[in-house]
Amino acid sequence: MAKVEVSYDYCLPQMLKALSSHGLLLVSVDEGRRPNAMTIGWAQIGIIWSRKIMTVMVRPSRYTYKCIEATQDFTVCVPYAELAEQVMFCGTESGRTYDKFAECGFTVGRSELINSPYIEQCGLCYQCQVVNYADFVPEQTNPDICKQCYPGGDFHRAYFGQILNVVADEDFETRFG
Repeated sequence: MAKVEVSYDYCLPQMLKALSSHGLLLVSVDEGRRPNAMTIGWAQIGIIWSRKIMTVMVRPSRYTYKCIEATQDFTVCVPYAELAEQVMFCGTESGRTYDKFAECGFTVGRSELINSPYIEQCGLCYQCQVVNYADFVPEQTNPDICKQCYPGGDFHRAYFGQILNVVADEDFETRFG
């Protein structure tokens, strides 16, 4: 199905529902331009610096970190429920070891504005250019969060991506439910 351009806040409740249940897919490309997808369960969307911003967090130990550092862009894709198995795979296996697009049967959707592709099988896709980042600092993080989320000390980098374009399946709103 062809994608259509939509506003950044189109189907925001559906995006947040997916984020808090099975997760979203964060996509970037490595230095060889091979796409990589990583499951994320943490993200924010809103207005910062009078710009539409998607904030995602990636640990330096993740393969996706290296990809975003190389491209300075990413896409965030909202998968349908029938992609649950692929979403689980992308959250438990590394792009260092697997070509996740090939393993999951994902089709590359090309962005005209950034290097990173989106996943055609996903119903809603945000295309983002990194405009800032911030590293989480242990001394500035609540001790309970440090214990719960960072027992090994692998603190996230938050990437602030300006949303340049959003595309969706024409029937996303009804199909996602």
